[in-house]
Formats: sequence, C-alpha cells, structure tokens
Amino acid sequence: MIRSIFTVGGWTLLSRLTGFVRDIVMAAVIGAGPLADAFYIAFRLPNHFRSIFAEGAFNTAFIPAYARVKTVEGDAPARKFADGILTGVVLVQLLLLAVALLATDWVVATLAPGLSDDPERFALTVDFTRITFPYLGLIAVVTLVGGVLNANDRFWAAAAASILLNVAMVGTLSLAGLFPTAGHAASWGVLISGFLQLGLLVFDAERHGLGLRFGRPRLDPETRAFLIALGPAIIGSAGVQLALFADTIIASFLPEGAVAALFYADRINQLPIGVVGIAAGIVLLPEMSRRIAANDLDGARFSQARAIELTLLLVLPFLAAALTIPEIIMRGLFMRGAFTAEAAASAGATLAAYGIGLAPFVVVRAFMAPFYARGDTRTPVMATLGAALVNIGLKILLMDTLAQVGLAFATSIGGWITVLVLAFLAHRRGYECGDVQMWRSLPRLVLIGAVLAATLFATARFAGPSLAGFVHGGDEALLALCVAAGGAVYAGLVLALFGRRYLRGLLRGRSPAVTN
Repeated sequence: MIRSIFTVGGWTLLSRLTGFVRDIVMAAVIGAGPLADAFYIAFRLPNHFRSIFAEGAFNTAFIPAYARVKTVEGDAPARKFADGILTGVVLVQLLLLAVALLATDWVVATLAPGLSDDPERFALTVDFTRITFPYLGLIAVVTLVGGVLNANDRFWAAAAASILLNVAMVGTLSLAGLFPTAGHAASWGVLISGFLQLGLLVFDAERHGLGLRFGRPRLDPETRAFLIALGPAIIGSAGVQLALFADTIIASFLPEGAVAALFYADRINQLPIGVVGIAAGIVLLPEMSRRIAANDLDGARFSQARAIELTLLLVLPFLAAALTIPEIIMRGLFMRGAFTAEAAASAGATLAAYGIGLAPFVVVRAFMAPFYARGDTRTPVMATLGAALVNIGLKILLMDTLAQVGLAFATSIGGWITVLVLAFLAHRRGYECGDVQMWRSLPRLVLIGAVLAATLFATARFAGPSLAGFVHGGDEALLALCVAAGGAVYAGLVLALFGRRYLRGLLRGRSPAVTN
C-alpha cells in the first residue's frame, strides 16, 4: 500500500508541478483582474459539480461496492456491474449538461450573484461557463474508469490524467491571440483536456482488459446497495462543496482580485492535499474495502494508521512554509507580468489562512475510509454537513473584516471540525483510528514541524534584506534559499528522530517500527 501511495503521489506531484507552470502562465497572461475573476468562477462551477457527482460522491460509493462484488463474486460480475453504472452515469451527465447549457445565465446569477452588478464580468463568466461545463460529463466517465482501475491496483493513469489539463491549458493560453480573450483560450483548454483525459483512461483500461462497455442498468442487490450508498455520499460531498460555493458567492461581492487571490492560494494549498492526502485516500479506500470484505479488520486498521502517519510526515514542509513564508511563496512563484506585489500579498495572507487547516485536509480521507469501506456513507455526512454549516457561518461573519482571508480561515476551521467529529464517531462505532506506533510518532512529528517553521522564518528574515535589492530574481532566489535550508533541516530531523530503517521500510513498501 505504501508503495502505491508513493506511485500515486509521484504522478500527482508531476501533475501539480505542471499545474504551477499553468498557473504561472495564467498569472502572466490573465493576471488578477475582472477577466481572471470571470474565468476562475466559470472554472469553479463545473469543478464544484464534479466534486459532488463525480470524484467526491461517486468514488466513495462505487469503489467499495465494486471491490465487494469483485472479492465475493469474481471479475465477470464486477465488470457487468460497472457496465451498468457506466450507462447510468452517461445518461445523468447528458441531462445535467442540457439543463446547465440552457440555463447558464440563471446558474451564474445564482452561484455568483455579486456579478449581477457588473455586466462585463457577468457576460464573460456566462461565456466561459458554457465552454467549460461539458468538462463535467467527460470527467464523470473518467472517474468511473479510474475507479475500476484503482480497484484493480492500477493507479498511475488516473493519477496522471490531470497533467493533460495543465498541458492543454498552457497550449491554448500560448495561442491566446487566436481567441477573443485569454479567458476564452483558457476555457477551451479545460474542455479539450476532458477529451484527452478520457482517452488516456480508456486506453489504459483496454490495455489491461478492464475496458467498460455500455450495459443495461439493473436494479440488482449490488446496484441497489451502490445507489443507497451514493445518496448520502452526494449529500456529504454537497456539504463540502456548499462551503466552496459560499466562497464563490461571497467573493463575488468582494473587491476585484479577491476571487483570484483565493484561486492562487488554493492552488498552492492543494499541492500537499493532492500529492499526499488525496493520493493516500485513493490507495487506502480500495485497500481497506478488500480487507474488510475479507474480514481482515486488523489489517484494515494497520493500513489506515500507516496512511495517517505517512501523510502527516510528508505534509510537514508544506504546513511550515504556508504558515511562515506565504508571501515569499507567492512572490517567488507568480509575481511577474500582470501579477503584482499587491496581488502576491493578498494571496499570501490567504494561503496562511488555508495553512491552518492543512493537517486535517490531508488526513480527512483516511478518517472517512473506515466508514466508506463498510458501505457506510451516512455517518461522514453528519460530520461534513455540520462542519459546512459552521464554515459558512464563519465566512459570513468574517467577510467584511478579513475579505477572502476570512473565507480561507473559515474553510480551515471546517476541516478541523470534520476530522474531530469523524474521529469521535469512529470511536463510538468501534473503528479505532491509529495504533501504538502512530501515537508514538506524533510528538516527533510536532517537533519536526516546529523546528522546520523556525528555520524557514529565520532564513526569510535574515536573507530577505540582502536579496531585496535585486532588480530581477530576488524573490525567486529567496524562495529557493528557504526551500534549500528547510529541506536540509527536514531531512536531518527525520533521519535523527525516525531512523534509516524506518525510511527504508517506507521506500520498500513496508512500515517498520520507529528505531529510536
């Protein structure tokens, strides 16, 4: 399992790196003004629905159901089950697309009401949304095929697919002069990437004998169990996305640049969430589903504990950097072209607020896995909806005083509430989280994080003035120096506190006890 996490994480890291290239190009070409706000809202809308109906809800219901059918009944019934689900997914997505395209003005006015007083941004957002929304249907099928591949221990294609989104958007942005605006170029890049991602997943599935075909949907016991699990999963994902919808709605009332600041800060914040947290969740869910289906409860608990331990260890550098040098990160990565120092300061403050919730963001899937692996999608709904209500309430309270920084801070508080409630509910159900090794590791992890944060802060404070006079490259040099100093301290502390045997075990796919 650990080796699979590194595989998914590696491809996801490459995806995030190409995503940074994309964001650098977007920052230079689109900037952080009205055009950027319109595109980012249009880009968020299909992604909200994607998270609700595709990756968020669908995977949590489909993968355990598919794993149960495959483990108990065999490969042929599992393929028949997936073929029937494919037909249902395509029909639902076609209906949703038709409604969205016919009522785009109403959708934008409802989800970003602050744009109604700005005809230019509203019109651009409507245009961009009509181009990007079909991406949702393509990604829904990508998610289904990826779920089948993941349940059969094939992870690379699904993890690598999003690289094509970045490549396609950079390609269209490089030809922005051929489009009415750079926002139109970026929007078409999003849609083109959907076809490319679907092609990659279908190719990998066909290559390994896992290709899907349209089949007649059946309401057999397996499908009914899947649908029963899917309903609460949609509600739970909707709760999470409701808070993100609130970001879009509230930010549309804030001054120009707030939406862009949220976008760039969230892009940095999503790097460790995707590379570490989501990668662990992708591997852990089918692993725990198979073990629980085989009644190997001790093995399932061991897998969960190792996933939590590994994600916390790997996220520490990102957490320390987000809290201590957020503006340096934004200046070094994005401050060029249309992206100004003011925009970097605004996005940096937003990143720091997101960083407060980074730890729960990366472990939340591991805390949800014990419920989802048992087909229980209702219990996580209680946690996510409760956290969403608190999250939205805080956003409304903080929007006037802290603007988009308040929105990010409220999101972080919601993440902590979700994890704490999940841990409490798991304890009540007897799904104990963690083991002795994990609890012994936590104090060492806290110490590493504290020392690393102090190192980054000191490096920035003492080296910053010396590099401030550089006409070009000073921000990039300071960021690189912080990364180098922090990386050296982090590596040394991990070796000193955990030992070589522990690290060799992780790299070889085992999880030995801490040696000192």
